[in-house]
Amino acid sequence: FTPDTGAFLLANIEDNNEPDYSERKAEIGGGLTHIFSDQLTGEAGITYRYSEITDDLGNRELQHLLFPLRATWDRRDDPLNPTSGLYLDVSLTPFIGLDDGGGAGTRLYVDLREHVSFGENDRFTLAGRAQLGSVTGADIEDVPADMLFYSGGAGTVRGQRYQSLGVDLSPTVTIGGRSFLGFSGEVRTMVSDSIQAVVFADTGFIGQDAFGTGRGEWHSGAGIGARYFTAVGPIRVDLATPIGENAGENIELYIGIGQAF
Repeated sequence: FTPDTGAFLLANIEDNNEPDYSERKAEIGGGLTHIFSDQLTGEAGITYRYSEITDDLGNRELQHLLFPLRATWDRRDDPLNPTSGLYLDVSLTPFIGLDDGGGAGTRLYVDLREHVSFGENDRFTLAGRAQLGSVTGADIEDVPADMLFYSGGAGTVRGQRYQSLGVDLSPTVTIGGRSFLGFSGEVRTMVSDSIQAVVFADTGFIGQDAFGTGRGEWHSGAGIGARYFTAVGPIRVDLATPIGENAGENIELYIGIGQAF
């Protein structure tokens, strides 16, 4: 509509087989994007979603209208290898259940990152990340499984198995939580013009209730890594283990392009 405002349409079909659930979903929708400045962008949309879910709560079919809102404030000097600057991404998704008895609710997710470098030629970089998630409103069985929160793996807690932390409602019932907190820290050190060494620690919390009250649990991990810088960004290799139980016994390997955050 203007050089800074655009419209988009989307159609999406997925079949996901995750550790604690399987879900088939189809989505169709659209929305608007806007560039407010070189650092601030936003989007808003509406999406119809159909889900078939199998988890420890049983089998169910859900239909929703989603109203996703998102704002991103990015002051990093380099998205793939940030050495300075702040990054903030906020997603707010109100939703309405279209099935009989389906309720309304809201999903919030916040991702905050900060990077500071110092030393000769900015050899050392301190990187920190905080994540927050919450689902309010509808009963938990009326919320799509992938809109709930799990912890463990490259995007949350390295050293813990992928999505290994959920909420244990009983010895045989584990589902995603309504609340999530995650904190990560890294110290990155250049050892040559193309190689960087990293040490890191991550911790995460999953709670049954939307505001972290009630049943919940923390887990943590730590490790070391290396970055090899190429024309398309740093190639990342991390080795991590849990902190506490099974420390040093279970080892997770992560490989990717770009910094972890």
